[in-house]
Amino acid sequence: MAEQILILDFGSQYTQLIARRVRELNVYCEIHPYNNIPTLDDNIRGVILSGSPCSVRDEGAPDLDLDELRGRIPILGVCYGAQLMAQKYGGNVAPSEIREYGRANLSHLDTHVDLFKEMTHGSQVWMSHGDTIKELPKGFDIIAGTPSVRIAAYKVQEEQTYGIQFHPEVTHSTEGKNLLRNFVVHICGCSQDWTSDVFIDATIDELIHTIGNDKVVMGLSGGVDSSVAATLIDRAIGEHLTCVFVDNGLLRKHEYEEVLASYKNLGLNVIGVDAKQKFYDALKGIDDPEGKRKAIGRTFIEVFDEEAHKIEGVKWLGQGTIYPDVIESVSVNGPSATIKSHHNVGGLPEFMKLKVVEPLKTLFKDGVREVGRALEIPENIIGRHPFPGPGLAIRILGDITPEKVATLQEVDYIFIQGLREQGLYDQVWQAGAILLPIQAVGVMGDERTYERVVALRAVSSVDGMTADWVHLPYEFLGKISNDIINKVKGVNRVVYDISSKPPATIEWE
Repeated sequence: MAEQILILDFGSQYTQLIARRVRELNVYCEIHPYNNIPTLDDNIRGVILSGSPCSVRDEGAPDLDLDELRGRIPILGVCYGAQLMAQKYGGNVAPSEIREYGRANLSHLDTHVDLFKEMTHGSQVWMSHGDTIKELPKGFDIIAGTPSVRIAAYKVQEEQTYGIQFHPEVTHSTEGKNLLRNFVVHICGCSQDWTSDVFIDATIDELIHTIGNDKVVMGLSGGVDSSVAATLIDRAIGEHLTCVFVDNGLLRKHEYEEVLASYKNLGLNVIGVDAKQKFYDALKGIDDPEGKRKAIGRTFIEVFDEEAHKIEGVKWLGQGTIYPDVIESVSVNGPSATIKSHHNVGGLPEFMKLKVVEPLKTLFKDGVREVGRALEIPENIIGRHPFPGPGLAIRILGDITPEKVATLQEVDYIFIQGLREQGLYDQVWQAGAILLPIQAVGVMGDERTYERVVALRAVSSVDGMTADWVHLPYEFLGKISNDIINKVKGVNRVVYDISSKPPATIEWE
């Protein structure tokens, strides 16, 4: 890879957002834990030190030897990164006397400094810290402040080393992108030539070199990640790629047929496998969410392995792994605590004996979509809402039966089609219906009913790390509720989920 910015992660919730903002500038960057720094070479043009949930005053707080970086390469310390540099070189970092969280304005701003070129006095920024820099080391100059934070930013004399106590990567910092552009482009000298077309050409060349004449098998989900990954591999090796799309009986209504048709239009060599009954048998009587995920994962591997063995000479497994999955596996504190297991993470069973190829492992989700559009993949695939790997199994609370799946498929179909018809689908990041393990009293005609309750869920998000519920029009929700109750046998009550993530998750299981 050519020129890049190195982001050292101290555990901040915003670290991935810094990387996404840098990539929006068409500059490649990578995130590495502060305690596992790659060898610096001429391709690394600058370093950004992230924030952290820790205090630099804590015993055992993340630490870093900066002497090898300072003066050799431009450095931008963000929040914790700024406080760490200040403290290490003789400054004073102490608990904030007032709450420094939320919007603030830069009342003092030295626009002659390269970092703040073309920024305005009074620029709004986002603060999020419990400590503050009280005094700077010798040779460090204040370059910005707010009415309540005397040292909001500093520069080291005779060096392109900067520290800021606010977060330029969040949208609340209205000129944050200007600041990052100043650092990445003007100070670090990056040429902004990392585009989708460049990525595609480089990736295809690498795939050709890596795979050669070997055969690859890949499981498809119908989602954007696996579709773009498969298209890239297909562009590199053509007929040596075989894709497998498994109907696990937990897909949306008509999804199996529609996805197969889409892939054929893309020219991919796809085998469709109807394995519904195998999955239903494996899930019988299981109501624990993790138990369902594991049963689905085991069964998928069995089905996929059986199909892979039918293809002679396969040596590689293609996967749609994207960059957040990679980051999580090498995070500052090791893999995150399990909230719920991921259907694509956990390694390949040894008995399959395949090498893994992951052409999207350096991209975020939005980057995957940009590459997909550059590859001219149809928008119905690129713009498709994320859909969980275990499918409707984790949207049916409790055990799984074909009858419950059929009910939820009908409810989901009415909801998703309604979003499309009303022009709301593209305003929503993810939507779906949940079949609840309860029944409620109702009246239909002159008769009392005691039937199922379903919940509708629609969220807005950028990357799924955080999400807010979408304020769908009442008239729309009223019509959808009426359609579901009238058209789906066995459902007499519809509710709408207005929980955000956090504290809730997007899926109910």
